[in-house]
Amino acid sequence: MNNDFQFIEINRHLADKKDIQQRQTEFVEIYRPNQKQHIESQASRCLDCGNPYCEWKCPLHNYIPNWLQLISENRLMEAADLVHQTNSLPEVCGRVCPQDRLCEGACTLNDDFGAVTIGNIERYITDSAIEQGWKPDLSDVHRRPENVAIIGAGPAGLACADVLARNGITATVYDKYPEIGGLLTYGIPAFKLEKSIIQHRRKILEGMGVKFQLNTHIGVDISFDDIAHSHDAVFLGLGTYKAIAANIPNENAQGVYQALPYLIANTKKILNQSSEEYPFIDLQNQNVVVLGGGDTSMDCVRTAVRQGANKVTLLYRRDEASMPGSANEVANAKEEGVNFIFNHQPIEIQVNDGKVVGVECLQTHLEFEEGNSRPSFKMIEDSNQCIEADAVIVAFGFQPNPTDWMKQHNIEVDIQGRVVVNRHEFTYQTSNPKVFSGGDMVRGADLVVTAIDEGRKAAIGILDFLT
Repeated sequence: MNNDFQFIEINRHLADKKDIQQRQTEFVEIYRPNQKQHIESQASRCLDCGNPYCEWKCPLHNYIPNWLQLISENRLMEAADLVHQTNSLPEVCGRVCPQDRLCEGACTLNDDFGAVTIGNIERYITDSAIEQGWKPDLSDVHRRPENVAIIGAGPAGLACADVLARNGITATVYDKYPEIGGLLTYGIPAFKLEKSIIQHRRKILEGMGVKFQLNTHIGVDISFDDIAHSHDAVFLGLGTYKAIAANIPNENAQGVYQALPYLIANTKKILNQSSEEYPFIDLQNQNVVVLGGGDTSMDCVRTAVRQGANKVTLLYRRDEASMPGSANEVANAKEEGVNFIFNHQPIEIQVNDGKVVGVECLQTHLEFEEGNSRPSFKMIEDSNQCIEADAVIVAFGFQPNPTDWMKQHNIEVDIQGRVVVNRHEFTYQTSNPKVFSGGDMVRGADLVVTAIDEGRKAAIGILDFLT
């Protein structure tokens, strides 16, 4: 059934979710696989707008209406080829992108009929094509003699390697972890992104000629000087791992944890990878309070639920509508039993004998200003409240942490530690002409899709530089 009124006759429908008991205890993706006929009918709801807002809202400007049309016509491999023309990791974006704020939020059908399930369909296209043996066609690619070093196997680095390989250049990706993916593997929990997904992508990239040198810490196991001298260009995609402090009393007390070390340690335990740098934090039977309102805070509360925490509470200083994270993730957290307290600002960690016993906070009042899409807030005096807690997780975001060798090699950073790019002739070129950079260490902590976009653009800059 394919007609101009498909969007009326068929309602928007996301993939079914697994039982709540399974979701609360297991680190597996919560959505069940889609059936082919279901995906085709959902794709056929697309209006094929003359000016596709979904495409423009996507940071990668994916050809969304085009591959929706292809999959609605059961042309899977063509759809997979088209998806990969603009996106190096579509199976990841289909799972972790906040589509409600990007492509689906801009869908013409969104307000009245429900947006086309773009992310769901993107995931299906890539998963199904890879399962059926899809590989990129590089038969017309002529190998070139240059070799580019990529430091960091996160989304920006992998995207850069993908584009370079499609243009005949060998990329060697260095990373300190034993698996590729960066925060895709170690920071995003498996209930959003199972780690086999990244392992499959590694096989595809290796088949394209990309080389991986893992368990290699630049500046420790090998010097940046050696990297720079043995490669024709270098791309930096080190991400953001330095936590932003809460700046409230007692935030260093026993039982207060930063979000990223907590998530990384949990993933390493699941992968049976021991780590002195990230010791496992077990929150079973504890009352857990998470501070923050982004997707990382959602990852923390949902991880604590699966660890068997007694009670999990998220504390956020604005209202629910102002949360920067995905609305779908908030809904999933609520379904899994997380308690949300909005319009409360933490002002102190309460301790007893040096250990956390609660979080003191004040109620807030939002103030909406013309021209500002996000409201500011003011704390209400004498509205103190203490929330009981055995453990507190701070999820206020992350920022770059420049290395010593960056300064030694004339790689300029700004006052916030972000690498400065576009100082020379080529896109995403740093103050060191041979070095390029992109992703979170350039723009600050942001989305996976923006890191992919900048990694791809930096690869084009490297190609121009080498030519």
